[in-house]
Amino acid sequence: MTTRQILLTLSLLPSFAAVAADEQSSFNLTKGVTNISEQVYDLHMTILYICVVIGIVVFGVMFWSIVHHRKSKGAVAANFHESTKVEILWTLVPFLILIGMAVPATRVLLAMEDPSDSDITIQVTGSQWKWHYRYFDHDVSFFSLLASSPAQINGELKKRDNYLLEVDRPLVVPVGKKVRFLITSEDVIHSWWVPAFAVKKDANPGFINEAWTKIDKPGIYRGQCAELCGKDHGFMPIVVIAKPVDEFNAWVQETALAQAKVREEEQKLLSMNMDMDELMTLGEDVYNSRCAACHQVNGLGLPGVFPALAQSDMAIKPERLVEHLNVVIHGKEGTAMQAFGAQLGLKELAAVVTYERNAWGNDTGDVIQASQINAVLNGDDL
Repeated sequence: MTTRQILLTLSLLPSFAAVAADEQSSFNLTKGVTNISEQVYDLHMTILYICVVIGIVVFGVMFWSIVHHRKSKGAVAANFHESTKVEILWTLVPFLILIGMAVPATRVLLAMEDPSDSDITIQVTGSQWKWHYRYFDHDVSFFSLLASSPAQINGELKKRDNYLLEVDRPLVVPVGKKVRFLITSEDVIHSWWVPAFAVKKDANPGFINEAWTKIDKPGIYRGQCAELCGKDHGFMPIVVIAKPVDEFNAWVQETALAQAKVREEEQKLLSMNMDMDELMTLGEDVYNSRCAACHQVNGLGLPGVFPALAQSDMAIKPERLVEHLNVVIHGKEGTAMQAFGAQLGLKELAAVVTYERNAWGNDTGDVIQASQINAVLNGDDL
């Protein structure tokens, strides 16, 4: 390769970097929809250009030396061992480069970790394998679960455009307001990650980590759990809908009223007796959406991993009914069996236990009522 070819190649490197910078979708970070995400993008590009310049200088000097000091031109290698000036130079130059990188990086990191003066606070709790959101400033809380159906996952139905990135209840936040997140977990380590916000924070059991965002544009933004948290780690998406403030306020009021109405209806159930057919129909739906992934649709479980419910002592023996209710409501420590008491309503809990005690040939005839569920929730005797 001639000197001219080498210089031409090196002169094109900045162009290659510029092309990479413009190609958002394939080769580079996205700017996102928040000021912080834009700062992260600008920091990334600054470091990239510094690296490109370093590469041009280092490889330019190397190739120039190889071409102009080759043996065929009669070059003779210098013979020396130490040079204080050279040692100072190759220590000082990298030090100054690192300082030049550290200053903007520190500025961005400090801004990312500053949740002060927030307008709204939301607690984000990860669990296998769903997210729970609680609005501190409003009487609103809910679980957010994967909306892609098992039929899509198993290839029985066509996969939708947002396959594995869709949920039944998205998080809703206001545009133009600083939203503070308190992120934790109730079982294993998860990680709440929405790339468009430049927010990625671990959810650790027993600890609370803080993050924040201020979204500039209304829209739907998607993310995922970014920590390997178990067998269904890939089925734990995040969907955030950013609404204008007036629409957000209307949504909060509507949701709070709807949840209050549900609580009122549940109180009415305590004095009612639900019939078997109604509970079995609802119980099958709840079981298939919440339990079948582990215990299987046929109730046979996965031997050695998840116990069978079909013909199991706990699901058919009358003396183990209270134990059955406790496991469903409070979970089972040391296992993957999670507590559904906070996730499902009284009617849903009664229905799924009724279904488990009467499906797959169990046929106990037990009809669980909301009052029994409420007693177990409160620690009272049945």
